Amino acid sequence: MGTALIYDEEMTKYKLLWVDPACKIEVPERLTVSHGALVRNGLTDRCICLPVREAVDAEILLVHSEEYLEAVKQTPHMTLEDLKEFTLQYGDVYFHPNIYHCAKLAVGSALQLVDSVLMGKVKNGMALVRPPGHHSMRSAANGFCVFNNVAIAAQYAKQKYGVKRILIVDWDIHHGQGVQYCFEDDPSVLYFSWHRYEHQKFWPNLKDSDYDIVGKGEGAGFNINVPWNKVGMENSDYLSVFCHLLLPIAYEFCPDLVLVCAGFDSAIGDPEGEMCATPDIFAHLTYLLMNLAEGKLCAVLEGGYNLTSLAQSVCQTVQTLLGDPLPPLTNLTGPCRSTLESLQCVRAAHRQHWSCLRHAVDLPTFEISTKRIKLSGEGNKDEAEVGEEQKSPEEKIWPEPPKRICPPVCSAVVLPDGVVCPDACERLSSSEDLGPHLLTLKNDFLKDADDGAVTALSRVFSLIDKMKNNEIRNGLALVGDAAMTMTCVVQYVAAEVDSRVFLVCVGNGNIPSHVIEDGKTLVVQIKDEDTEEQGSKYYVPVCLKKGCTDTSGFAQAMFSLLLPLGYQYNPSLVLLVRMPGSGVCDIMWQQLTGLLQSFAHGHTLVLLQEDDKACVGPTASILLGNPAPPLGQLPASLKEDAEAVERLRSRLQADWNLLLTTAPENGGTDEG
Repeated sequence: MGTALIYDEEMTKYKLLWVDPACKIEVPERLTVSHGALVRNGLTDRCICLPVREAVDAEILLVHSEEYLEAVKQTPHMTLEDLKEFTLQYGDVYFHPNIYHCAKLAVGSALQLVDSVLMGKVKNGMALVRPPGHHSMRSAANGFCVFNNVAIAAQYAKQKYGVKRILIVDWDIHHGQGVQYCFEDDPSVLYFSWHRYEHQKFWPNLKDSDYDIVGKGEGAGFNINVPWNKVGMENSDYLSVFCHLLLPIAYEFCPDLVLVCAGFDSAIGDPEGEMCATPDIFAHLTYLLMNLAEGKLCAVLEGGYNLTSLAQSVCQTVQTLLGDPLPPLTNLTGPCRSTLESLQCVRAAHRQHWSCLRHAVDLPTFEISTKRIKLSGEGNKDEAEVGEEQKSPEEKIWPEPPKRICPPVCSAVVLPDGVVCPDACERLSSSEDLGPHLLTLKNDFLKDADDGAVTALSRVFSLIDKMKNNEIRNGLALVGDAAMTMTCVVQYVAAEVDSRVFLVCVGNGNIPSHVIEDGKTLVVQIKDEDTEEQGSKYYVPVCLKKGCTDTSGFAQAMFSLLLPLGYQYNPSLVLLVRMPGSGVCDIMWQQLTGLLQSFAHGHTLVLLQEDDKACVGPTASILLGNPAPPLGQLPASLKEDAEAVERLRSRLQADWNLLLTTAPENGGTDEG
């Protein structure tokens, strides 16, 4: 399969025909620059380009009323004055004689994408459409939107394909109230939106956009609003919300399809969002969603009004859908106080609905910060906040995202003779590149080992060298002694001046103290042995009562510890070790292997013990870029395990700010 791209120049053929300051930023160039950037970067040639089609009435009526549809149908025949008058019925939108045609193409494009993904013709894809859709409601155009493209696509997927659970992730900087209203009482659709809110002072200025609006009736808990109450949010803020809120709930929900309202007005430089998150963050947000729903992800363009950051963000998203290595995210200093207040509020509002939040140790039960600030009125603003509002917005400058280079070989393996090499993996031969390592190994690492062990380890070192030179993206080694090989690999890589190894060890076993003493290795070990050893900044022992067999506890550790630590540490190599008898289920192991590809340009080395041959194929599949199978709807984890992970996160957050989920009670600062 591959990645679909849907675009048609026809959707650029409408524009604002009169003066309207609120609508002047919605221009045809939003599509042309996005598509042009994909062409210049050679991405369109790598995609499967699908034709557009117009949606038919029955499809539009899945979400919109017949009266509204009939009214919009009249717009192609209206005079300019008639169009102006028609527009006045609605908020922050404009009509044009060709917009009805373009709106039908936008809906049809989203449906074409859903068809192709759910029929297995492509793995995932993106639709570059215009007009956007997430603000339009049952009987009203709104916020540049005529028909609700993604909401219609969700209803269509449910009706035509019988999809049981759909996750809609809306990272546009405006609240998609049209999507929320469509599904607010529907437990089959989990709608997540973050949006600039500023205590209801930012458009669309709705109380319904706040954190305590969680859905109605059977849909209670299936509507998640994350209000941004200040501008200038950075990559750390976006990642924190994903790790500590969206991903745990999404995995518990276990969607069959992921739809993204891909609005890039949440990127740096956008005049609407005024945020500071760089375009490469969208590579990571996209990737973190790609192991859900067996990779069935459809991104549909919404907003984005800075033509430079819009085009860059679209390219980052499509490159990730295509499977390119992710760019590293640097200078992740942790979320700001305002983000922590919102995160704390949302987690508290949803803890009764989702078991992954039920045992959080630091969520108060009282009405917390966001509401108090909003209700306190203008008089209590501090001088810094008032001063910030009086500043004229300055133009942001940011570097172009780094070029994402795919190594010529995706995955290589080091396997004993007689073990079949998985399809599409390159096998390192027994004689390849051994010379530089043999003497070092015998003198420094394996003085008493036999020649077979030395040869096997030298091939592992060769694999690491090829990753360092970007000849190979990742690799897998089946070794006689996983613990010994792990120690030797860490020592070998640590000899490099700028090396930083993120070691994830699944299962019991001793981690030698010298491995973590210099800060060049960060170790997270998930096990069931509750030993007396003390953790430290660079050694994080996660002790689960049922060990790695506790799927829910393991998942909690992945999202609340592993991902934030990995992002903040920013390693040059990920070393994933499966110890003998770990007990981790194969699907959880595959999910972990996939998520760890977020770091180090995808340079991940997986070590398996020789008697774990059955795990080679499934692990190699993930390393080759295939999505992990779904875990199923996760049950509640053991209370003791959930609370232990939360306590560990709380203890470590002084050293690792991305582990924070609550704002300091004593005020603190608003810096990241």
